[in-house]
Amino acid sequence: MLNREQTPIAPPTKECPQMVQYDGYGGLCQRAWVEIDLAALTHNIKQLKNILSPNTQLMAVVKADAYGHGAIAVSQTVLQAGASWLGVATIPEGIELREAGIEAPILVLGATYTTEQVKAIAHWHLQPTICTVKQALIFSEVLATLNQSLPVHAKLDTGMSRLGTPWQEATEFVQLIQRLPNLKLASVYSHLATADSPDQTIMLQQHEKFKQAIAQIKIAGINPDRLHLANSAATLTNPNLHYDLVRVGLANYGLYPAPHLQSAIDLKPVMQVKARVTQVKTIEAGTGVSYGHQFVAEQQTQIAVVGIGYADGIPRNLSNKMQVLIRGNFVPQVGSVTMDQLMLDVSAIPDLEVGEVVTLLGKDRENQISADDWATILGTISWEILCGFKHRLPRVAVS
Repeated sequence: MLNREQTPIAPPTKECPQMVQYDGYGGLCQRAWVEIDLAALTHNIKQLKNILSPNTQLMAVVKADAYGHGAIAVSQTVLQAGASWLGVATIPEGIELREAGIEAPILVLGATYTTEQVKAIAHWHLQPTICTVKQALIFSEVLATLNQSLPVHAKLDTGMSRLGTPWQEATEFVQLIQRLPNLKLASVYSHLATADSPDQTIMLQQHEKFKQAIAQIKIAGINPDRLHLANSAATLTNPNLHYDLVRVGLANYGLYPAPHLQSAIDLKPVMQVKARVTQVKTIEAGTGVSYGHQFVAEQQTQIAVVGIGYADGIPRNLSNKMQVLIRGNFVPQVGSVTMDQLMLDVSAIPDLEVGEVVTLLGKDRENQISADDWATILGTISWEILCGFKHRLPRVAVS
Protein backbone atom coordinates (compact mmCIF):
# COMPACT_ATOMS: atom_id res chain seq x y z
CA MET A 1 0.00 0.00 0.00
CA LEU A 2 1.27 3.46 -0.87
CA ASN A 3 2.14 5.95 1.83
CA ARG A 4 -0.39 8.74 1.45
CA GLU A 5 2.27 11.31 2.30
CA GLN A 6 4.26 10.28 -0.77
CA THR A 7 3.52 11.29 -4.32
CA PRO A 8 2.73 8.14 -6.32
CA ILE A 9 3.59 7.69 -9.97
CA ALA A 10 2.31 4.77 -12.00
CA PRO A 11 1.49 4.12 -15.65
CA PRO A 12 -2.04 4.76 -16.90
CA THR A 13 -4.39 1.82 -17.32
CA LYS A 14 -5.31 0.62 -20.81
CA GLU A 15 -9.00 0.98 -20.04
CA CYS A 16 -8.70 4.62 -19.04
CA PRO A 17 -5.37 6.16 -20.09
CA GLN A 18 -5.89 9.30 -18.03
CA MET A 19 -6.62 7.52 -14.73
CA VAL A 20 -4.79 5.17 -12.42
CA GLN A 21 -5.96 2.65 -9.83
CA TYR A 22 -4.03 3.04 -6.56
CA ASP A 23 -4.22 0.90 -3.45
CA GLY A 24 -5.10 3.13 -0.53
CA TYR A 25 -6.82 5.77 -2.62
CA GLY A 26 -10.26 4.20 -2.78
CA GLY A 27 -10.64 3.69 -6.51
CA LEU A 28 -10.00 5.48 -9.75
CA CYS A 29 -8.52 8.94 -9.51
CA GLN A 30 -11.10 10.51 -11.80
CA ARG A 31 -11.36 14.00 -10.30
CA ALA A 32 -7.98 15.63 -10.95
CA TRP A 33 -4.38 14.55 -11.40
CA VAL A 34 -0.87 15.57 -12.36
CA GLU A 35 0.74 14.02 -15.44
CA ILE A 36 4.50 13.52 -15.42
CA ASP A 37 6.13 13.08 -18.83
CA LEU A 38 9.17 10.91 -18.12
CA ALA A 39 10.20 11.02 -21.77
CA ALA A 40 10.38 14.83 -21.55
CA LEU A 41 12.41 14.49 -18.36
CA THR A 42 14.87 12.17 -20.12
CA HIS A 43 15.08 14.63 -23.02
CA ASN A 44 15.92 17.49 -20.64
CA ILE A 45 18.69 15.55 -18.90
CA LYS A 46 20.27 14.67 -22.24
CA GLN A 47 20.06 18.29 -23.37
CA LEU A 48 21.82 19.36 -20.19
CA LYS A 49 24.48 16.69 -20.53
CA ASN A 50 25.18 17.89 -24.07
CA ILE A 51 26.39 21.28 -22.82
CA LEU A 52 28.66 19.82 -20.13
CA SER A 53 32.20 18.67 -20.67
CA PRO A 54 32.85 14.92 -20.21
CA ASN A 55 34.56 15.73 -16.90
CA THR A 56 31.57 17.58 -15.45
CA GLN A 57 28.93 15.51 -13.69
CA LEU A 58 25.26 16.39 -13.37
CA MET A 59 23.53 16.50 -10.01
CA ALA A 60 19.75 16.44 -10.37
CA VAL A 61 18.16 18.36 -7.51
CA VAL A 62 15.11 16.34 -6.45
CA LYS A 63 14.25 18.11 -3.19
CA ALA A 64 10.63 18.98 -2.39
CA ASP A 65 9.43 15.72 -3.97
CA ALA A 66 11.34 16.60 -7.14
CA TYR A 67 9.66 20.01 -7.28
CA GLY A 68 6.30 18.27 -7.00
CA HIS A 69 6.99 15.75 -9.78
CA GLY A 70 7.54 12.68 -7.58
CA ALA A 71 11.04 12.13 -6.22
CA ILE A 72 11.40 8.37 -6.66
CA ALA A 73 10.34 8.07 -10.30
CA VAL A 74 12.14 11.28 -11.22
CA SER A 75 15.35 10.10 -9.54
CA GLN A 76 15.23 6.74 -11.28
CA THR A 77 14.64 8.42 -14.63
CA VAL A 78 17.35 11.09 -14.38
CA LEU A 79 19.96 8.55 -13.28
CA GLN A 80 19.13 6.36 -16.25
CA ALA A 81 19.37 9.43 -18.51
CA GLY A 82 22.84 10.43 -17.38
CA ALA A 83 22.74 12.24 -14.03
CA SER A 84 25.33 10.98 -11.54
CA TRP A 85 24.27 12.65 -8.29
CA LEU A 86 21.04 13.55 -6.54
CA GLY A 87 20.47 16.58 -4.33
CA VAL A 88 17.89 16.77 -1.53
CA ALA A 89 17.13 19.34 1.14
CA THR A 90 16.35 17.07 4.08
CA ILE A 91 17.35 13.73 5.53
CA PRO A 92 13.86 12.17 5.11
CA GLU A 93 14.01 13.05 1.42
CA GLY A 94 17.27 11.14 1.14
CA ILE A 95 15.95 8.18 3.14
CA GLU A 96 12.92 7.92 0.83
CA LEU A 97 15.26 7.47 -2.13
CA ARG A 98 17.43 4.91 -0.35
CA GLU A 99 14.36 2.91 0.68
CA ALA A 100 13.39 2.85 -3.00
CA GLY A 101 16.67 1.14 -3.79
CA ILE A 102 18.49 4.15 -5.24
CA GLU A 103 22.24 3.83 -4.66
CA ALA A 104 23.58 6.97 -6.34
CA PRO A 105 25.40 9.53 -4.15
CA ILE A 106 22.92 11.86 -2.46
CA LEU A 107 23.96 15.28 -1.15
CA VAL A 108 21.86 16.76 1.66
CA LEU A 109 21.86 20.48 0.83
CA GLY A 110 20.30 21.61 4.11
CA ALA A 111 22.03 22.12 7.45
CA THR A 112 22.13 19.19 9.89
CA TYR A 113 23.46 19.41 13.45
CA THR A 114 21.96 16.93 15.90
CA THR A 115 23.33 13.56 16.96
CA GLU A 116 20.24 11.85 15.57
CA GLN A 117 20.70 13.56 12.21
CA VAL A 118 24.35 12.54 11.99
CA LYS A 119 23.49 8.94 12.80
CA ALA A 120 20.73 8.89 10.20
CA ILE A 121 23.00 10.34 7.54
CA ALA A 122 25.66 7.75 8.30
CA HIS A 123 23.18 4.87 8.42
CA TRP A 124 21.61 5.73 5.07
CA HIS A 125 24.91 6.60 3.37
CA LEU A 126 23.93 10.18 2.64
CA GLN A 127 26.46 12.98 2.26
CA PRO A 128 26.02 16.13 4.36
CA THR A 129 26.73 19.77 3.70
CA ILE A 130 29.06 21.20 6.34
CA CYS A 131 28.43 24.91 6.85
CA THR A 132 30.24 25.80 10.08
CA VAL A 133 33.12 24.76 12.31
CA LYS A 134 30.70 23.74 15.06
CA GLN A 135 28.82 21.48 12.68
CA ALA A 136 32.06 19.83 11.56
CA LEU A 137 33.03 19.14 15.17
CA ILE A 138 29.63 17.58 15.93
CA PHE A 139 29.85 15.30 12.92
CA SER A 140 33.36 14.18 13.81
CA GLU A 141 32.45 13.44 17.43
CA VAL A 142 29.33 11.44 16.59
CA LEU A 143 30.99 9.53 13.78
CA ALA A 144 33.83 8.58 16.15
CA THR A 145 31.31 6.89 18.44
CA LEU A 146 30.02 4.97 15.41
CA ASN A 147 33.54 4.11 14.24
CA GLN A 148 32.49 5.30 10.81
CA SER A 149 33.83 7.78 8.26
CA LEU A 150 31.69 9.96 6.02
CA PRO A 151 32.18 12.06 2.88
CA VAL A 152 31.25 15.67 3.62
CA HIS A 153 30.85 18.77 1.45
CA ALA A 154 32.17 22.13 2.66
CA LYS A 155 29.93 25.05 1.75
CA LEU A 156 31.23 28.59 1.37
CA ASP A 157 29.13 31.74 1.47
CA THR A 158 30.28 33.91 -1.45
CA GLY A 159 27.32 36.28 -1.45
CA MET A 160 24.08 34.35 -0.99
CA SER A 161 24.15 35.17 2.76
CA ARG A 162 22.43 31.90 3.51
CA LEU A 163 24.23 28.69 4.55
CA GLY A 164 28.00 28.46 4.52
CA THR A 165 31.21 29.70 6.09
CA PRO A 166 32.39 33.11 4.80
CA TRP A 167 34.61 32.61 1.77
CA GLN A 168 37.39 34.64 3.40
CA GLU A 169 37.68 31.89 6.04
CA ALA A 170 37.67 29.04 3.55
CA THR A 171 41.23 27.86 4.10
CA GLU A 172 40.95 27.53 7.88
CA PHE A 173 37.53 25.90 7.53
CA VAL A 174 38.65 23.29 5.02
CA GLN A 175 41.87 22.64 6.92
CA LEU A 176 39.82 21.87 10.03
CA ILE A 177 37.63 19.44 8.12
CA GLN A 178 40.75 17.75 6.75
CA ARG A 179 42.22 17.35 10.24
CA LEU A 180 39.10 16.04 11.94
CA PRO A 181 38.89 12.26 12.21
CA ASN A 182 36.10 10.41 10.40
CA LEU A 183 35.46 13.25 7.91
CA LYS A 184 36.49 12.97 4.26
CA LEU A 185 36.31 16.15 2.20
CA ALA A 186 34.24 15.22 -0.85
CA SER A 187 33.82 18.72 -2.29
CA VAL A 188 33.90 22.46 -1.74
CA TYR A 189 30.98 24.41 -3.12
CA SER A 190 28.98 27.62 -3.03
CA HIS A 191 25.63 28.87 -4.31
CA LEU A 192 24.92 31.76 -6.68
CA ALA A 193 22.33 34.39 -5.78
CA THR A 194 21.69 36.12 -9.13
CA ALA A 195 22.61 33.63 -11.86
CA ASP A 196 19.20 34.11 -13.49
CA SER A 197 19.71 37.85 -13.97
CA PRO A 198 20.72 39.27 -17.38
CA ASP A 199 23.13 41.48 -15.43
CA GLN A 200 25.97 39.11 -14.53
CA THR A 201 27.86 41.56 -12.31
CA ILE A 202 27.03 40.00 -8.95
CA MET A 203 27.34 36.45 -10.29
CA LEU A 204 30.81 37.19 -11.62
CA GLN A 205 31.75 38.80 -8.31
CA GLN A 206 30.67 35.63 -6.51
CA HIS A 207 32.62 33.54 -8.97
CA GLU A 208 35.73 35.62 -8.33
CA LYS A 209 35.36 35.13 -4.57
CA PHE A 210 34.96 31.40 -5.09
CA LYS A 211 38.07 31.28 -7.27
CA GLN A 212 40.08 33.23 -4.69
CA ALA A 213 38.94 30.91 -1.90
CA ILE A 214 39.84 27.79 -3.89
CA ALA A 215 43.23 29.25 -4.82
CA GLN A 216 44.03 29.82 -1.15
CA ILE A 217 42.88 26.32 -0.24
CA LYS A 218 45.20 24.87 -2.87
CA ILE A 219 48.12 27.02 -1.68
CA ALA A 220 47.54 25.43 1.72
CA GLY A 221 48.11 22.06 0.07
CA ILE A 222 44.52 20.88 -0.12
CA ASN A 223 43.12 19.72 -3.45
CA PRO A 224 39.37 19.01 -3.08
CA ASP A 225 38.08 16.03 -5.06
CA ARG A 226 35.47 18.21 -6.71
CA LEU A 227 34.28 21.81 -6.89
CA HIS A 228 30.77 22.96 -7.77
CA LEU A 229 29.02 26.30 -8.07
CA ALA A 230 26.44 26.29 -10.89
CA ASN A 231 22.67 26.01 -10.46
CA SER A 232 20.31 25.72 -13.44
CA ALA A 233 20.78 29.31 -14.56
CA ALA A 234 24.56 29.23 -14.26
CA THR A 235 24.67 25.90 -16.06
CA LEU A 236 22.84 27.46 -19.00
CA THR A 237 24.80 30.72 -18.84
CA ASN A 238 28.52 30.07 -18.66
CA PRO A 239 30.65 26.92 -19.07
CA ASN A 240 33.32 28.51 -16.86
CA LEU A 241 30.96 27.97 -13.93
CA HIS A 242 30.52 24.25 -14.49
CA TYR A 243 33.59 22.95 -12.63
CA ASP A 244 33.39 19.25 -11.69
CA LEU A 245 29.67 19.15 -11.01
CA VAL A 246 26.56 21.23 -11.73
CA ARG A 247 23.50 21.22 -9.49
CA VAL A 248 20.43 21.48 -11.73
CA GLY A 249 16.90 21.83 -10.42
CA LEU A 250 14.31 23.75 -12.43
CA ALA A 251 15.80 22.99 -15.85
CA ASN A 252 15.39 19.25 -15.24
CA TYR A 253 11.66 19.83 -15.19
CA GLY A 254 11.57 21.70 -18.47
CA LEU A 255 11.36 25.31 -17.32
CA TYR A 256 13.87 28.10 -17.77
CA PRO A 257 15.09 30.11 -14.77
CA ALA A 258 14.64 33.33 -16.78
CA PRO A 259 13.20 34.32 -20.17
CA HIS A 260 16.58 35.34 -21.62
CA LEU A 261 17.84 31.76 -21.16
CA GLN A 262 15.19 30.16 -23.36
CA SER A 263 17.52 29.91 -26.34
CA ALA A 264 20.26 28.10 -24.40
CA ILE A 265 18.90 24.57 -24.89
CA ASP A 266 15.63 22.91 -25.86
CA LEU A 267 13.69 22.01 -22.71
CA LYS A 268 10.30 20.29 -22.52
CA PRO A 269 7.92 20.83 -19.57
CA VAL A 270 7.52 17.61 -17.61
CA MET A 271 4.37 18.41 -15.61
CA GLN A 272 0.77 18.85 -16.73
CA VAL A 273 -2.17 19.41 -14.39
CA LYS A 274 -5.57 18.16 -15.45
CA ALA A 275 -9.06 17.75 -14.03
CA ARG A 276 -12.54 16.78 -15.18
CA VAL A 277 -15.75 18.68 -15.65
CA THR A 278 -18.20 17.58 -12.96
CA GLN A 279 -21.26 19.64 -13.90
CA VAL A 280 -22.43 21.95 -16.68
CA LYS A 281 -25.22 24.49 -16.15
CA THR A 282 -26.73 27.65 -17.61
CA ILE A 283 -27.01 30.78 -15.51
CA GLU A 284 -28.91 33.94 -16.38
CA ALA A 285 -27.63 37.50 -16.60
CA GLY A 286 -27.11 39.01 -13.15
CA THR A 287 -26.30 35.67 -11.51
CA GLY A 288 -23.28 35.60 -9.19
CA VAL A 289 -20.76 32.77 -9.18
CA SER A 290 -18.92 31.31 -6.19
CA TYR A 291 -18.09 32.82 -2.78
CA GLY A 292 -18.45 36.57 -2.58
CA HIS A 293 -19.95 36.80 -6.08
CA GLN A 294 -16.69 38.24 -7.41
CA PHE A 295 -18.02 37.34 -10.84
CA VAL A 296 -21.56 38.25 -11.95
CA ALA A 297 -22.73 37.10 -15.38
CA GLU A 298 -23.47 39.96 -17.75
CA GLN A 299 -25.52 37.69 -20.01
CA GLN A 300 -26.76 34.11 -20.13
CA THR A 301 -23.67 32.01 -19.52
CA GLN A 302 -22.70 28.35 -19.63
CA ILE A 303 -20.82 27.43 -16.47
CA ALA A 304 -18.70 24.30 -15.99
CA VAL A 305 -17.72 23.12 -12.52
CA VAL A 306 -14.30 21.43 -12.37
CA GLY A 307 -13.15 19.15 -9.56
CA ILE A 308 -9.97 20.89 -8.46
CA GLY A 309 -9.31 23.80 -6.10
CA TYR A 310 -6.90 25.51 -3.77
CA ALA A 311 -6.61 22.45 -1.53
CA ASP A 312 -5.00 20.79 -4.56
CA GLY A 313 -2.61 23.67 -5.16
CA ILE A 314 -4.54 26.01 -7.46
CA PRO A 315 -3.71 29.43 -5.98
CA ARG A 316 -6.85 31.23 -4.86
CA ASN A 317 -5.31 34.51 -6.02
CA LEU A 318 -5.75 33.27 -9.59
CA SER A 319 -9.50 33.68 -9.20
CA ASN A 320 -10.96 35.49 -12.23
CA LYS A 321 -7.44 35.84 -13.68
CA MET A 322 -6.58 32.43 -15.07
CA GLN A 323 -7.48 30.50 -18.19
CA VAL A 324 -7.62 26.77 -18.84
CA LEU A 325 -7.70 24.68 -22.00
CA ILE A 326 -10.64 22.59 -23.19
CA ARG A 327 -10.46 20.92 -26.61
CA GLY A 328 -7.44 23.13 -27.29
CA ASN A 329 -9.39 26.35 -26.63
CA PHE A 330 -8.62 28.92 -23.95
CA VAL A 331 -11.48 29.21 -21.46
CA PRO A 332 -11.72 31.79 -18.63
CA GLN A 333 -12.06 30.79 -15.01
CA VAL A 334 -14.75 32.78 -13.21
CA GLY A 335 -15.62 33.38 -9.57
CA SER A 336 -13.51 32.54 -6.55
CA VAL A 337 -11.46 29.36 -6.70
CA THR A 338 -12.82 27.23 -3.86
CA MET A 339 -11.18 24.51 -1.80
CA ASP A 340 -12.10 21.59 -4.05
CA GLN A 341 -13.68 23.15 -7.15
CA LEU A 342 -13.51 26.01 -9.59
CA MET A 343 -15.85 27.33 -12.25
CA LEU A 344 -15.35 28.16 -15.92
CA ASP A 345 -17.24 30.21 -18.49
CA VAL A 346 -17.65 27.59 -21.23
CA SER A 347 -20.16 29.47 -23.34
CA ALA A 348 -17.83 29.15 -26.33
CA ILE A 349 -17.52 25.36 -26.01
CA PRO A 350 -20.56 23.69 -27.59
CA ASP A 351 -22.08 20.55 -26.10
CA LEU A 352 -19.57 20.26 -23.27
CA GLU A 353 -20.08 17.03 -21.34
CA VAL A 354 -19.45 16.00 -17.74
CA GLY A 355 -16.20 14.06 -17.60
CA GLU A 356 -14.38 16.04 -20.27
CA VAL A 357 -10.74 16.85 -19.50
CA VAL A 358 -9.64 20.35 -18.55
CA THR A 359 -5.94 21.22 -18.84
CA LEU A 360 -4.91 23.73 -16.21
CA LEU A 361 -1.18 23.52 -16.89
CA GLY A 362 0.24 21.93 -20.01
CA LYS A 363 -0.43 21.63 -23.70
CA ASP A 364 -3.73 20.82 -25.40
CA ARG A 365 -3.49 20.66 -29.19
CA GLU A 366 -1.74 23.85 -30.34
CA ASN A 367 -2.11 25.90 -27.18
CA GLN A 368 -0.22 25.75 -23.90
CA ILE A 369 -0.35 27.16 -20.37
CA SER A 370 2.83 27.07 -18.31
CA ALA A 371 3.81 27.54 -14.70
CA ASP A 372 5.51 30.72 -15.88
CA ASP A 373 2.11 32.07 -16.97
CA TRP A 374 0.69 31.56 -13.50
CA ALA A 375 3.82 32.96 -11.87
CA THR A 376 3.56 36.13 -13.96
CA ILE A 377 -0.05 36.68 -12.92
CA LEU A 378 0.77 36.09 -9.25
CA GLY A 379 4.04 38.00 -9.14
CA THR A 380 5.98 34.93 -8.02
CA ILE A 381 8.29 32.31 -9.56
CA SER A 382 7.62 29.07 -11.40
CA TRP A 383 9.44 27.08 -8.69
CA GLU A 384 6.67 27.97 -6.23
CA ILE A 385 3.96 26.96 -8.68
CA LEU A 386 5.45 23.51 -9.34
CA CYS A 387 5.99 22.82 -5.64
CA GLY A 388 2.46 23.87 -4.73
CA PHE A 389 0.48 20.90 -6.06
CA LYS A 390 -0.67 18.80 -3.15
CA HIS A 391 -0.26 15.08 -2.66
CA ARG A 392 -3.95 14.36 -2.95
CA LEU A 393 -3.44 14.87 -6.69
CA PRO A 394 -2.10 11.52 -7.95
CA ARG A 395 0.91 11.68 -10.25
CA VAL A 396 0.43 9.73 -13.48
CA ALA A 397 3.43 8.82 -15.63
CA VAL A 398 2.93 9.37 -19.36
CA SER A 399 5.28 9.23 -22.31
